[in-house]
Amino acid sequence: MSNTNEAVVSPPRRRDTLNERHVWQVYARRKYDEPLHEIGNVMADDVELAKVYARSIYDEFSWIEMVLIPRETIVTVIGT
Repeated sequence: MSNTNEAVVSPPRRRDTLNERHVWQVYARRKYDEPLHEIGNVMADDVELAKVYARSIYDEFSWIEMVLIPRETIVTVIGT
């Protein structure tokens, strides 16, 4: 018989297990004369891991430049 006072513990989510809590916005360009475009984001705790994730996830083009911006540093100028 089950004890009704036992707490039900759910398994940790994958992101909690990996402890990746920082979101990095990824911007890139394919030609020198075009502006940087947001191409997505990655989750990683440090910049070195974020670089690895960005390069491996967004490798569909030959980028000439790719940059990462920590999401928490983005400042909204106009918005809700």
